[in-house]
Amino acid sequence: MTIAPGLAKEAKKRLSGPNMKPADSASLVIVDTRGKEPHVLMGRRSDAHVFYPGAYVFPGGRVDPDDASMSAAIEPDPELINRLKVRMRGRPSQRRARAIALAGIREAFEEAGILIGKPGKPNKPVPKDWQGFVDHGLLPDPTPLIYFMRATTPPRRPRRFDNRFFAVDVSAITLDLPREQRPTDELGDMVWVPLTDLKSLHLPNITQVAMEELHARLASPDGLAAKHPVPYYYAVGSRFHRELL
Repeated sequence: MTIAPGLAKEAKKRLSGPNMKPADSASLVIVDTRGKEPHVLMGRRSDAHVFYPGAYVFPGGRVDPDDASMSAAIEPDPELINRLKVRMRGRPSQRRARAIALAGIREAFEEAGILIGKPGKPNKPVPKDWQGFVDHGLLPDPTPLIYFMRATTPPRRPRRFDNRFFAVDVSAITLDLPREQRPTDELGDMVWVPLTDLKSLHLPNITQVAMEELHARLASPDGLAAKHPVPYYYAVGSRFHRELL
């Protein structure tokens, strides 16, 4: 797949800020394939945000330390954990990989009011950021998540993330809260966007690439089967690279 022009241009920006270590992060892409073409759920960021104001994005964000200790209804599949550990920055660990998977579920709850989980009670203290999830009688269920892309922000940006993109079918939604009950107002109205409708929305470059990668996966003979290699986008010098993990 050719590197998107916008992404290639992004890598060529020469900034002089400190070269920060990318933070682990996760995005959850909810997919509806019941119609003639796949749709994904996106939300519009507030114009007041410093980071991509007014852009349409998937629910997602930085991994919290407490994500690693949160009780789960079912533990992540060992294959998913192993795939998340490939080329992990620093010392690869199952704990960090588990936290990344659960972070995507937490962010979907906080930003979109969507709960991916099963009924259950935690077997240990609940982290503060997860309490609202548990209040609905649910524990997170990472088993429907499909890891389909990874991307790292180029060096010397004000914020840097090592982001993993997960896809999940709309049928995995256990509870969809109205906007007034969402824990945060970081995203505005959530909209279902056709995967082919890239030009009508203001999208960050990497979000556009993720939609293209997802569309290609869905068009393949076995769709989102977890056995596919994961494309990894990262910058070296003034060029973005795409590597299969």
